[in-house]
Amino acid sequence: MSIARTAAEYMLSDSLVPDTRDSRLKGLCLELPLDRTIKFVSVGLPLLLVSLAFAREITLGIQITCFPPSNFSIKQSGYVDTFCWDSLIHHEFDADGFEEHSLWIHKVFPYLLLLIAVTMYLPAMLWKYIVTPALGSELLFIIDELDKSYNRSIRLSQHILHVKQTCADPLLFRYQLDKARRQRYFEFPLLERYLACKQCSYYLVGMYILRNFLLLIFIAATCLYLVYFHLTVFFQNEFSCYVKTGLLFEDTTIPDFIQCKLTSLVIFQLVSVVNGAIYVLMVPLLLFNLLKLCCWDKRFLYIYEMLPAFDLLSRKMLSCPINDLNVILLFLRANINELKSFGRLSVLCALRDSTSARREIDTVVDMMTVVAGSSKEQDDSANNTAKRPA
Repeated sequence: MSIARTAAEYMLSDSLVPDTRDSRLKGLCLELPLDRTIKFVSVGLPLLLVSLAFAREITLGIQITCFPPSNFSIKQSGYVDTFCWDSLIHHEFDADGFEEHSLWIHKVFPYLLLLIAVTMYLPAMLWKYIVTPALGSELLFIIDELDKSYNRSIRLSQHILHVKQTCADPLLFRYQLDKARRQRYFEFPLLERYLACKQCSYYLVGMYILRNFLLLIFIAATCLYLVYFHLTVFFQNEFSCYVKTGLLFEDTTIPDFIQCKLTSLVIFQLVSVVNGAIYVLMVPLLLFNLLKLCCWDKRFLYIYEMLPAFDLLSRKMLSCPINDLNVILLFLRANINELKSFGRLSVLCALRDSTSARREIDTVVDMMTVVAGSSKEQDDSANNTAKRPA
């Protein structure tokens, strides 16, 4: 009997989860994987495209080619290119004379891409500096309590095994065990009550919805700007530049207008189309992020139902999923590697579903007592064996 008891105690001791709370804070994921991907794409894409635009400008110089008269010298041609690039004003002739249209959007387009990248980072920065500190502390507490609750269940199973071995009357032991289960002595309801209270809190879910809505608004504004850019000046690669200003105003040998061509237009068209197309493809991902808040992660809750006093699912305590508890469950799922008890509970849950005594197993305590050989059926079988005549 002592050998079986020692083996069972070793098995239960090995089932305990090690305490690694000091290293958990650094390893916590405080941003969902899909949110991180969206952030990198929405911010990194404009930075990549603007770096390509600047690289081309640095390599080739002024993004314009003008066609002055043939009697212009090289210096005069260079002056015309520089002057027309600085002004970027198109003069369009009509019956009343000519109208001026500014083409400065070509010059500021790379800087507007930088502004787009900074704008796209604002929701992530808002989340990082306003929500992350509170979210990190809550996740640390919940993860710590989940693992502690698992360890308490294992230690309680050890104690039940010890009491069974030292109790002289097996019927008295079974009566006390059943009474403890009926009166819920095994339960530590702090975590369950805390999680139930989070269903009445809407700070995290509000900030999460705000983050995704801001991204949707910024993406819509960016796409509208790119469409405006295309419709107004993006298909105009040639313009008439008025050069007779200042000292050249009285010079009759110089024509009033010189035809120029924007050599960088193809690059800007490609950059804007790629940027707009990828941003449009990101819209379904943002909508999927919002739709995730409309359903519970019942698989995660089902596994942790094996913990005493963690029966939010079986008691039907879950209300509308749009609350802070659902956001916390999403982040617990993202930090599943920090939940040391999750893998062990998954194994125990699979064993419970495959055992014949499933009706008697509600919690980790029940499961471990069955594994350690202290279930009611095993006790009855042992008693019948002992009473059988030789």
